[in-house]
Amino acid sequence: MGISDAGYTARGPLSDAVLRRLTGGEDTDHCALARRVADETPDIARDDDIQVALFTLYASSYGAIDAFSPDLEWDPQLIETRRILEARFESSIRSAVAVPELPTPTADAVSRALFALTGADAGPSLSRYVAKKATLEQAREFLMQRSIYTLHEADPHSWAIPRLHGRAKAALVEIQSDEYGGGRPDRMHAAIFAATMRGAGLDDTYGAYVDAVPALTLASHNMMSMFGINRNLLGAIVGHLAAFEMTSSIPNRLYGDGMRRLGFGEDVTDYFDEHVEADAVHEQIAGRDLAGTLAEDRPDLLPDIMFGAAACLAVDGWVGTHILDAWSNGESSLRTEVRG
Repeated sequence: MGISDAGYTARGPLSDAVLRRLTGGEDTDHCALARRVADETPDIARDDDIQVALFTLYASSYGAIDAFSPDLEWDPQLIETRRILEARFESSIRSAVAVPELPTPTADAVSRALFALTGADAGPSLSRYVAKKATLEQAREFLMQRSIYTLHEADPHSWAIPRLHGRAKAALVEIQSDEYGGGRPDRMHAAIFAATMRGAGLDDTYGAYVDAVPALTLASHNMMSMFGINRNLLGAIVGHLAAFEMTSSIPNRLYGDGMRRLGFGEDVTDYFDEHVEADAVHEQIAGRDLAGTLAEDRPDLLPDIMFGAAACLAVDGWVGTHILDAWSNGESSLRTEVRG
């Protein structure tokens, strides 16, 4: 399969059909394909065809790929295909992720439970490896892997803003205001990361490295998108953001140290340095003022808040394990040679 008009390649019949439809091609029976592929896959998070198809469908709603016609965002058949894949993806994650015992639905109790959950996370320390051992080539691979989300940073969680009310809404807007630069376009975190990509000699075009990354990397971003875009998963996207912020400050300090060790300048390290202080503040807001007050106001969402947090840790842990295993074996963490 050749490179599509979207700038990346399908990885199977389903993603090929979805890409063709969204770029104005023939309308094949992708719904039937989705049912068959979803039923047959042994591991949806590592299924290249499904994860590329989901990434493509979400990119249509984000408006992230210019080649995708906006007239097709709400195409009934494409939405049906997305829902078929989401149902299987969500079910698979819920089966794989261990959720801790639910705390009392108060802001203090939920915040403590989230800090305990993230503090006990025994996932692989990719940040320590980058700080101490990563080669220049591995550091550039790390940036390529991160670009799938970070060149669109904050957008998956912003779906929750119109769905929240009162204290939780105010807390999320406070966090997202920082993520979007506080009114300064050049300080938007996605823009700072784009500068990091350029400083490392990489392409800062969104989606430039979709072909290079494994299905798991796409699955991490797709899970965020699924939680954010579906109103019935409001609790999950809030829990995801809480865990995301609570596990960000120290790793970003280590990433920055690693980039400096490799000789990169401020144009590359600025992104990581920015997050050391910002996320130390965000983790407090996300834990108590966002997730905690949402649980107080909507106790029915507490199970999904804790699920979303646990899923964030688990799936990002899978990605980190993949990268570290590859590097430990003297291999690339990427799936293909990067074009250009």
